[in-house]
Amino acid sequence: MTQKDKIYIANAQGFWGDSPLAPMRLINEGKVDYLTFDYLAEITMSIMQKQRMKNPDLGYATDFVKLMGKIVPTCKEKGIKIIANAGGVNPKGCLEAIRAALKDSGVEGVKIGIVEGDDILPDLSDLIAKGEEFANLESGDKIANIQDKITSANVYIGAGPIVEALKQGADIVVTGRASDPSVVLAPLIYEFGWSMDDYDKMAAGTIMGHIIECGPQCTGGNFTDWKQVPDMANIGYPVIEANPDGSFVVTKHEGTGGLINIDTVTAQLLYELGEPTRYLSPDCTADFTSIEIAQDGENRVAISGIKGGEATPTYKVSMSYAKGHKILTTLAITGPDAIEKAHVVSDMVFKRMSMHGIEIPEEDRFLELFGTNVLYKGLVDSNEQPHEILMRLGAFGDDPRKLNVMGAEIAPVLTSGPPGITGFAGGRARATEIVGYWPALIDKNNVHTSVTVEDA
Repeated sequence: MTQKDKIYIANAQGFWGDSPLAPMRLINEGKVDYLTFDYLAEITMSIMQKQRMKNPDLGYATDFVKLMGKIVPTCKEKGIKIIANAGGVNPKGCLEAIRAALKDSGVEGVKIGIVEGDDILPDLSDLIAKGEEFANLESGDKIANIQDKITSANVYIGAGPIVEALKQGADIVVTGRASDPSVVLAPLIYEFGWSMDDYDKMAAGTIMGHIIECGPQCTGGNFTDWKQVPDMANIGYPVIEANPDGSFVVTKHEGTGGLINIDTVTAQLLYELGEPTRYLSPDCTADFTSIEIAQDGENRVAISGIKGGEATPTYKVSMSYAKGHKILTTLAITGPDAIEKAHVVSDMVFKRMSMHGIEIPEEDRFLELFGTNVLYKGLVDSNEQPHEILMRLGAFGDDPRKLNVMGAEIAPVLTSGPPGITGFAGGRARATEIVGYWPALIDKNNVHTSVTVEDA
C-alpha cells in the first residue's frame, strides 16, 4: 500500500438519530476518504439489547443500514471507506442487514468487516468469579447490588481491531461499543502506518476523533455565540484534513453553513473532558494542554503539537440495568397564580393516590415548573409570577401498576382542580422503565475481540 500524504475523515452522524442528510451531503459536496458514524450513547446499548431480546435479528442501528443502500454506490465509485459503531449488540445481524440492503441496491464488490468482543454480558458472571469487581466508577458501589438487574454490558474497545479489518480489505467496518475517537484513529494508523506505541500520534488521532465525534457541534452547532453562525439549516458536518506527522486541520465543505473558528473547536475540545492532561481512551492518554491551535483561514482551524502517553491497562465498561419505573406527565397551567395552582394540583394528585392506599414518599415525587427558570435553579432568581407555565409532574417506584393509578388521577384535575389547567402533552401518562447507568473497568487481558471480513 502506498502511504498517503494526507487523508480526509468526516463524521456523518454524531448520535443515533442525527440528520440522515449528513452522509449524503458529505460524500457529494467535497473530498472525503473515510466516513465515520458515531451512534452509541450509553443508554443506546440498553435500547438495542431490548430490541434483540424481542427479535434476535435486531440490536443494531437500523438507520445505518438504510443509509448504506443510499450512499454505498457513491462511496464505492469514489473510493470512500465507512467506519461505524452501528453494530450495537449484534454486529453479525447488522452485517446481514447491510448485505441485503446492498443487494437491493445492486452494489457488488464490497467487503464488510465486523468487530466483535465488546459485549461481555453473556460472560459477566464468569468474569466476576475470576475477580473482576466492576465497582461503579462514580459511587464505588459493588456490582452485587445490581447484578441480577443488568441488561447490557459493553467494553469501549480501541482502534486495533478496526485497523485489522481495514488490513483485510474491508470497505465498511462495523463495530459494537468502540470508543468514539477510535473510529477516527483507526484509519490514520492504517493509512499512515503509525505505530500504536507512538503515543503522541495516538493522542493526535484521539483528539481528532474527539473534535468531530458529535458532528456539527464543532462547526457551530450548540455554540454560545450562535448568532454568528450562518445558515444553520445547511450546517456543514466536520472534516479532518490529517497529516502523517499528527498535525491536522478541522474544516467543512465549501458552500455549507455553520462556522469553524478557534472558539467553536475549543468548545468541543472541552466537551466531556475530565482531566485535561490525561484524557483517557482505550488507545492512549492524551494531553489536551499540549494542543497548539490557530486559525488557518476561513472555516479552517489548524492543530498541532499534541503529546500523549501510554494507555491504561483497563478498558471502560458501560453497563445498564433496570432501576425501577417512573411516570411523568405535562400540564399547561394558565392565568393568575399559575405557580400556586401547580402546587395545589400536585398535592391533589398525591392525596388521591393515598386514597387508593398508595403512598409515594416525598423523595420519589417529581415536580418542575417550566417558565419559572427551573433549568437555572440556583443561578437565576425570578420574582415574577408568569401567567402560563408547563408543569411536569411525576413519581418513581418499583411497581408500575401503582404508578399507573397516578396516571388515572391526573386527568380529573381538569374539572375538579383550579381553573386554567388546559390539557395534557401526549395523553394519559403510563409508567415506563428507568434505565440505570453503571460505569466500571475491566482488565484488558480479559477482553478478546475478533474480526470477520466478508464479501457483501
